[in-house]
Amino acid sequence: MIIQSNRSIVITLLSVSLLAIIFLVWLIYFKAEAETELPFVQHLSIVNALLNGSSAIFIILGVRSIQRGKKKKHQRSMLIALLLSSLFLISYIIYHHFHGDTKFLGQGLIRPVYFFILITHIALSVIALPIVLITFAFAFLSKFASHRRIARYTFPIWLYVSVTGVLVYLILNHFPVSEKLTNLTETTTESQFKRNIK
Repeated sequence: MIIQSNRSIVITLLSVSLLAIIFLVWLIYFKAEAETELPFVQHLSIVNALLNGSSAIFIILGVRSIQRGKKKKHQRSMLIALLLSSLFLISYIIYHHFHGDTKFLGQGLIRPVYFFILITHIALSVIALPIVLITFAFAFLSKFASHRRIARYTFPIWLYVSVTGVLVYLILNHFPVSEKLTNLTETTTESQFKRNIK
């Protein structure tokens, strides 16, 4: 009976996660940019990085708390981490709705490094969404044996996704790009804009 109950929880949350992932793929790669942009949207990328970084801190605090037997502190830390990750997801959706995708213009060694971080970040994000929800569901339903079994995998995946989210932001927005590439991108963008007007 317990196994069947756990299976129902897993199937339900996997289905919800799959729908969310399909929506995000459409939002990032297929949806056209919004015609208008709100002033605060340009600041959401740094907000996203701060939310990811803060989430990583509370994930670590939560794990250290349970290792020391401090269950209440563990619960508070993990709930805050979940709240921060949820706020990140909302902010991320708003940002991509209005701003669209940002191209990486860096060249040299940093380029394969960036794409390795980005690809592993995206791949593990797909896993993190359902596994985090399932881990919390088991905790809320007092299925602590199941919670502990899955949490040992949830912790490193969730932490990696949160930390690499910050790294992606830093490399994408603060890594120096040659002026020639910047000018080329601006010229291309301006030419495309003029063609669209015509």
